[in-house]
Amino acid sequence: MLKAKDIMQSSLITVKEDTTVIEAINILGQNKITGLPVVDDDMNLLGLVSEKDVLSIAYRVLAGLVGDTMDAKKIGDIMTKDVVSFRLDDNLADICQCFMNNPFRRVPVLRNGKLFGIISRKDIIAHAFAALGNE
Repeated sequence: MLKAKDIMQSSLITVKEDTTVIEAINILGQNKITGLPVVDDDMNLLGLVSEKDVLSIAYRVLAGLVGDTMDAKKIGDIMTKDVVSFRLDDNLADICQCFMNNPFRRVPVLRNGKLFGIISRKDIIAHAFAALGNE
């Protein structure tokens, strides 16, 4: 049975809680990704920030609901803190089931409680498609 470690992306792009929203938007855009793990200096997972999290700030700015701009906002203020994560040896079918039952697009993979990788819906779909011989 395939495990999280078999398909996870281990080349990680992360941000810290004090990263500004503008910096995070630039990182998302430059790397063509839709979310970022938020970690401390020891790679402990603190949360995730997604385009949807950033969009909520953009809406408040555009609607005139906040007086300051996005560059003053920090990722720690908008990130999702209650994050579903998996371990290296967790079953890939369980991760797929999690994606089917939840709206998020990526899950962090932890080793000894620290961020070690990430798996997206796209990774699972690509792997399943390749397993059918349709690389």
